[in-house]
Amino acid sequence: MTFYRQVGSIPPKRHTQHRRPDGGLYAEELVGEEGFSSDSSLLYHRGIPSAIVDARPWELPDQTLTANAPLVPRHLKLHDLEFKDADPVTARRLVLGNADVRISYAVSTEPSPLYRNAIGDECVYVERGGATVETVFGALTVGQGDYVIIPRTTTHRWIPTGPEPLRTYAIEASSHIAPPKRYLSRYGQFLEHAPYCERDLRGPVEPMLAEGTDVEVYIKHRGGGSVHVVPEHPFDVVGWDGCLYPYAFNIADFEPITGRVHQPPPVHQVFEGANFVICNFVPRKVDYHPLAVPVPYYHSNVDSDEVMFYVDGDYEARKGSGIGKGSISLHPGGHSHGPQPGAVERSLGVEFFDETAVMVDTFRPLDLGEAGLASDDGRYAWSWSGRGPAA
Repeated sequence: MTFYRQVGSIPPKRHTQHRRPDGGLYAEELVGEEGFSSDSSLLYHRGIPSAIVDARPWELPDQTLTANAPLVPRHLKLHDLEFKDADPVTARRLVLGNADVRISYAVSTEPSPLYRNAIGDECVYVERGGATVETVFGALTVGQGDYVIIPRTTTHRWIPTGPEPLRTYAIEASSHIAPPKRYLSRYGQFLEHAPYCERDLRGPVEPMLAEGTDVEVYIKHRGGGSVHVVPEHPFDVVGWDGCLYPYAFNIADFEPITGRVHQPPPVHQVFEGANFVICNFVPRKVDYHPLAVPVPYYHSNVDSDEVMFYVDGDYEARKGSGIGKGSISLHPGGHSHGPQPGAVERSLGVEFFDETAVMVDTFRPLDLGEAGLASDDGRYAWSWSGRGPAA
């Protein structure tokens, strides 16, 4: 994220002495992307950020992937998955994945352990409920409809708040996740045609100065998982500045781009990573040409798998398929898809779509995780023809 931010106590010039009230030096840490060649932030710790006193393996939740074979579109019913005494990190169940991105789901009521993902950035969508996300940069208060972007290696934890369980849809990259380049100037400012801007982003506003010794941090990394025990609490940062930090953006602040005829999915894009994009569909006025067809035309995903998570509203194109809130549709590359039978005629003359959905398009095939296999309705592939292999 290239929007500069400054929080807490920092020295006037970087890489210079920054002393504690007792005269000792704070430890300066650079957190940066692409070595020293891209966005970064400088954090000032009371303790030494490299210090550990113990380490042990962490057995990750089931990461097994199964090929989508034979190739068929699928309807995955995430609300049918079971979670008990779960937290938003260690209880994530893998729905879909490939080498570039992994999509997981969790329903939780318990706080997560301290955690960092050393593989890539995370984009976590809050479907329902609320939480405080405590991070080494400071805290974020998040709720329904928020995307939470957490840069790689950011130590953080999720603390569910409020009366209802926290439902989170986690998109974990093997790369960085950022606003689309076409929305940004060459210096990183959001351009006038972008559907959101800096004012819509919520970052930490003050340091978190937690106390504690021999604190456990769960780490997901290349090769598996580990737990590090650190001598001082990692939330010991008195100040930081830079252009790399966690932030939240609410889907309701996305300004939809509409036209006289149906607009293609790229107008709904909100973020991008290596070999995938994230789009969202929000309540909006639809096509206003007198002969417009508001629902999508049939299209073949030649280069991508399309994953749609149906969050709220009444999704016009999928009526009659069994898809509803909490559903995922997987439309794989190599299969033409589009509106369900009758949806085109029903949509004619409609002026407004009341629908909210989060879409991930990947440019390499997606495999099914254990939660994807467990939540597959087994019928969706036949919903356009009205008959299946046993008919």
